[in-house]
Amino acid sequence: MTSTFKRSSLFFAFFASVPFFLGSCSQTSANREVPLNHEDFCLTDTIASMIKVEKAQLQPVENQLPLSGKITFDEQKVFKVFPLVGGYVQQVKVELGDYVQKGQTLAVLKSGEVADLKQELIQTQAKVQLADKNLDVTEEMFKAGLASQKDFLAAQQEHKRAQAELNRMKEMFQIYSVGHGSEYIVKAPASGFIVEKKINADTQVRSDNDDNLFTISSMNEIWVMANVYESDIAKIKDGYEAEVTTLSYPDKILKGKVDKIYNVLDPTTRVMKVRIKLENPGYELKPEMFANVLVKYQEDKELIAVPATAIIFDQNKTFAMVYRKNCDLAPREVAVYQTVGKTAYLNSGVKAGENVISGHQLLVYDAYKTN
Repeated sequence: MTSTFKRSSLFFAFFASVPFFLGSCSQTSANREVPLNHEDFCLTDTIASMIKVEKAQLQPVENQLPLSGKITFDEQKVFKVFPLVGGYVQQVKVELGDYVQKGQTLAVLKSGEVADLKQELIQTQAKVQLADKNLDVTEEMFKAGLASQKDFLAAQQEHKRAQAELNRMKEMFQIYSVGHGSEYIVKAPASGFIVEKKINADTQVRSDNDDNLFTISSMNEIWVMANVYESDIAKIKDGYEAEVTTLSYPDKILKGKVDKIYNVLDPTTRVMKVRIKLENPGYELKPEMFANVLVKYQEDKELIAVPATAIIFDQNKTFAMVYRKNCDLAPREVAVYQTVGKTAYLNSGVKAGENVISGHQLLVYDAYKTN
């Protein structure tokens, strides 16, 4: 009885342990990493001709900061044209978007103020003529002893005052661009595009009007005003390179630099503005266009850099195919710090000077694993 009980106990203990043992073996097998070291693996001539091999290099880490913004005028090349007098608008010779040359007529006004100025000019010219005659007569009388030196000096002073007043009036006429009769001519102070127009023909411009009639901008250079959120302010510095794209030209990358940081936060949007100057020779960029800005800057560290295409993702791990020759290559697990554009920066896994496959690397990796 005792012997039978012992055999039964041993039999039960043995079979009770089987599932645990099998389970342990199965768990160990599932967690065990399959080695990827195939000494007999070689690239065929066909695959070898297809792959692209590049050298890993130690270099400063370049980072990017994406920003949003919009195109604006270069404020240093924007000219607002204000009326110097009031009057009736006879003609407007330009339209919104027209290109004008410096000195070109923009509009013609008929002004009572200009008529008054012309009347004043006529009176001043008459005073100068009278002063001329008086000076000539007084000078002859002084030479003949019929007038004192004091009278002669007084005549000279009167002539100078009249001439100075005439010169002032002529300068005013140049400033006011006075035309025929009572016409006041509005001229372009600089060459550029009419980007704002606020008058039409047959309307009245009041003399106390403080609003501009036209705005002119050259648009050879424009500004991009980009928004920097509070968390990114420390990443921005003057001189950083920037790439700009727009919705109108998504495939065209425009390059510039951050040339001004506005060190003030907008209380509503909580963003700081930065300015990027861009050349605009074809006038493709228009004010108020939305812009995507990519600011590039270097971090204060150096890491191994490889082409981003060389990185392989497999089973939640990252690899790179290290290449020495056609029969000497293997996948190497790498730790990617970050990927910026076409470059991947590595914390570990590949050394400077080692070659990695960056073209058709997945084909080589799969062939290596299944070999």
